[in-house]
Amino acid sequence: MNTETYTYLLDKPQNIEDQHMEELEGVIAAYPYFQSARALQLKALKNRNSYRYNDALRKTAAYTTDRDILFEYITSEEFVQNAISEKIKQHDPSVNEIEVTSEDVTEQVSLEIEKQLKAEMKKAEAILNPDLFERKLASVENLVEDPGAPAVEKSLDVSLDRDKPLEFEKEDSHSFGEWLKLTKAVPVKREEDPGKKEQNKKARKFELIEKFIQDNPKIEPERRGEKKKNLAKAFTQTPETLMTETLARVYVQQKNYKKALQAYNILILKYPEKSGFFADQIRAIKKLINTEE
Repeated sequence: MNTETYTYLLDKPQNIEDQHMEELEGVIAAYPYFQSARALQLKALKNRNSYRYNDALRKTAAYTTDRDILFEYITSEEFVQNAISEKIKQHDPSVNEIEVTSEDVTEQVSLEIEKQLKAEMKKAEAILNPDLFERKLASVENLVEDPGAPAVEKSLDVSLDRDKPLEFEKEDSHSFGEWLKLTKAVPVKREEDPGKKEQNKKARKFELIEKFIQDNPKIEPERRGEKKKNLAKAFTQTPETLMTETLARVYVQQKNYKKALQAYNILILKYPEKSGFFADQIRAIKKLINTEE
């Protein structure tokens, strides 16, 4: 990939094609700490709604020195909102304009207009079909009980969206941190020369001893009766305040079903208006537990 193409894709990531994705992977393999290349890959996977997005995000976090900046990037409006395709902006070719001259209005034109009107009415009836608005509770209740049945696993994946890219919002910083902790995405350690490492260790020890002698600190006895303040108390938050729908999905993705059930129970109390949806998720998780046992 040359510089001109790379700069163009940075400006218009919506134009990334399969060939560009392969070239990007080659660049990342050669330069794993190349931040803009990883950011471009993330954006492309997000636009495609790819199942590889979550894994790519985890790897990007491992190679990122400041994860706060990464979180700001994936929650920015430019990243979250996919670019509108030029094809959508153009007039839909499926609705053809019919030219009718003022002098000659034929029966054929009338039939064509009537045909299009009937087609539009059928579309409207399909959209306004009340069956589409009914909650599909039966789809969860009627899942096949056989653990070996692949259809059950597929239905549960659709219901719980386990392979869908995780979408974090600005207030989901705790969920993002929790997700990184669960995936154990730690920064990659570079290999050091053992001899050089030992030499640096000795030099550090001598430096600390010399500094200690120069400062000559005085050890004062601990004052009795003085109460120690619990500084962590001010920053402690209850699980209820930190719980979000994104975090519940994180637990499901990590197969931490016990915490996922607890999360959705908390969300039912926190957002009673969505209790029906959360109850469906709880039932789906319980079915998933039964199939994996």
